[in-house]
Amino acid sequence: MNNIHNVEKAMQKYQQLAKDAQSNGDPVLSQNYLQHADHYLRRFNELNERRENITAKTTSDEKSKLKEETDKTDSHQTSN
Repeated sequence: MNNIHNVEKAMQKYQQLAKDAQSNGDPVLSQNYLQHADHYLRRFNELNERRENITAKTTSDEKSKLKEETDKTDSHQTSN
């Protein structure tokens, strides 16, 4: 699963299943569901971190481009 929203939904689903199993008196099944939820939590965090890195890189690239354009404009105006 690569869609962060689907991963989040799956994580919440297993958390709810774990709560339901616990309230039904089945701690083994509850623990099983919690392990599934933990897997999706790790995947969610991984995707979120990747998204943040991409956003940071994009922002950095945009700042670099803007600086280059500003430098070109400044050097062009200075030479005139």
